[in-house]
Amino acid sequence: MAGEPADGVLSSPSPPIVASPPGRVFATVGPELFEALRAGGHSKIVLQVPAGLVRNAHELAARIRAETGVPVVLAARPCFGACDFPSLAEAPGADAAVLLGHSPIPNVPRNRATYFVEMREPTGDPKALARVVHEAHLPPRLGLVASIQHLDMVGALTEELAALGHALVVGSGDRRLAYAAQALGCNYTSAESISGTVDAFLFLGTGQFHPLGLAFAVAKPVYALDPLRGTLEPPIDRERLIARRLLRVAACRDARRFGILVSSFPGQDRSGTALALQRRAQTHGRDAEIIVFDRLDPRDLEGRALDAYVNTACPRIALDDADLYAKPMLTPPEFLMALGELPMVPYRFDTYH
Repeated sequence: MAGEPADGVLSSPSPPIVASPPGRVFATVGPELFEALRAGGHSKIVLQVPAGLVRNAHELAARIRAETGVPVVLAARPCFGACDFPSLAEAPGADAAVLLGHSPIPNVPRNRATYFVEMREPTGDPKALARVVHEAHLPPRLGLVASIQHLDMVGALTEELAALGHALVVGSGDRRLAYAAQALGCNYTSAESISGTVDAFLFLGTGQFHPLGLAFAVAKPVYALDPLRGTLEPPIDRERLIARRLLRVAACRDARRFGILVSSFPGQDRSGTALALQRRAQTHGRDAEIIVFDRLDPRDLEGRALDAYVNTACPRIALDDADLYAKPMLTPPEFLMALGELPMVPYRFDTYH
């Protein structure tokens, strides 16, 4: 790969969009979903839910079964995104899948007919939320990013903030995002597309998962607005986040043996990138072995004669779960930093295209 730009492996093409079984999108679990499932003529349905809905999963399965007359099985592992839906081996005989809490990723092929239930959440008062933002004296030009559950509030919140003198800007992402303003844990291109035109970013949703990812991806202040509680969190300390990552990069500069991790999930498989990184390592006189898995468990990496790892699966494995691993875990851009092929500044988020 001599002569290629240092970041060539980071922009390696995604797998082609191939013909997939049909996928349909629904706002909530209700009559429209049941009617579509009945019309599908399926023989068995597998239901996968996020970790936060596991407690109610059995009731949901029973409801779908009663409404459709079709056998329903539950996927044991929770759904962390539309990139890790149940494999054919996990739900043998199921010719349809119902995924709760996520939207389809347009360029990810599906292995069976898939029904995405986005669990749109109408709760929240746009006028009151706009007042919270205004009274916190946020900058006037704000980029908006939202979780899928709260996208329906974007229009109303934009109008209310405009009435208070704030310009709310919404960006469109790449082919991995189904909607404008949408956030995925691996992709914030909707925010990156407008980063140069705003003073700060406002994340609309619950929890810290997406705001943290957004803070890694854009070099602007990130505020988190919780529409359910009506609260606004102070900006995330991005400098501290980046400093911790760069310490890991520095610790790997003398590493000689790397493990390059590849996920077998259709929505996370970057085998091509892993092979390119392996060749990069060899060019610099380092050893690198590719390790394949489905869902990674820290125990899977114990006892290996390796100095560090490079994660090509979900970027958040390295960023959020780093302390769970005994050896340093780098993202692909960080690996190229450790090899000296990319500068340490500006920091580059491992956007999954």
